[in-house]
Amino acid sequence: MPNEDETFMQLALDEGARGLGLTSPNPAVGAVVVQDGEVIGRGWHRKAGGAHAEVEAIRDAVENGHSTDKATIYVTLEPCSTEGKTPPCVRAILEAGISRVVVGATDPHPAHVGAGFDELRNAGVEVATGVLEEEAMHLLRFFAKRITTGLPYLIAKTAATLDGRTTLGQGQSQWISSPQSREDVQLWRQQCDAILVGGETFRVDNPFLTLRGEFDDGRPQPLRVVFTSDDDLPEGHNLFTDEHAERTRIHCNISLSESLKQIAEEGANSVLLESGGRLLAHAIEEGLVDELILYLAPRIGGGTTRLLPVDGLLSEITDMQVDQIGPDLRIIGKPKRPASSQS
Repeated sequence: MPNEDETFMQLALDEGARGLGLTSPNPAVGAVVVQDGEVIGRGWHRKAGGAHAEVEAIRDAVENGHSTDKATIYVTLEPCSTEGKTPPCVRAILEAGISRVVVGATDPHPAHVGAGFDELRNAGVEVATGVLEEEAMHLLRFFAKRITTGLPYLIAKTAATLDGRTTLGQGQSQWISSPQSREDVQLWRQQCDAILVGGETFRVDNPFLTLRGEFDDGRPQPLRVVFTSDDDLPEGHNLFTDEHAERTRIHCNISLSESLKQIAEEGANSVLLESGGRLLAHAIEEGLVDELILYLAPRIGGGTTRLLPVDGLLSEITDMQVDQIGPDLRIIGKPKRPASSQS
């Protein structure tokens, strides 16, 4: 059974998840203010340059007629203590008279780690840390990867038949996965700041790589990056001609690591790789894939294209989660960096 702090922290995590795909280069953060065992304010960081989650939650409490004096605030990430585009959240907490701060994850930024805790404690505020830390770090994982490595968090998405094929036989639908799985992909696109495809996928599939329908509501379209060794690309393809053409980037004749670095320099915390098997295998071999999503369709006897059309690649998948999405199995895991690419 979760204790009271864990219960309220879960509410803060739920708030923070609303910001995924909206806040970069900032992290997604959520907060709730609690007085006498009741939630009186909720908030989440909505966009870079806007109010942080703590300020939103305090404002929500006050606007609803509640006093925050001697209240407790639950926040998924250590409150900031430095002046940026917005005032420091530590100051807002102190001005609100909050007497206890409960935090999920410590700030991973090397220049800021622990500073907010020290300032709050020096002001006499009780600080509890590490509550649902694993869950808080999961919410923070996109930002944490970029701020500590200079590279965005890379999620690789693919689909295959039970016999490991990514195409179907001649005359059949181009879709391996079900409509339910394709809708699920939109949820992942919604969380990511950029979508990366290889030149071959771009030429053959002519994709849009956009958020559509309800998933586009109030969300910026992701950057659309074509990674290629040949810049002779079809000028009439959708990424060059649709209404989001300004969101298209061509990365030609650079390494995949350099491509990801350039994406991060544009402020992207997360990238969804929707490539063919060769680029996927290369990304795994280079140790660049942080998370793998495989939609496994209940079909046998697919086409001629293998999921990974290379031999000799060995990578253990850890922390696996398996769910049924429509008729498909969705497998999420973390590829362990192959021994050959470890330094």
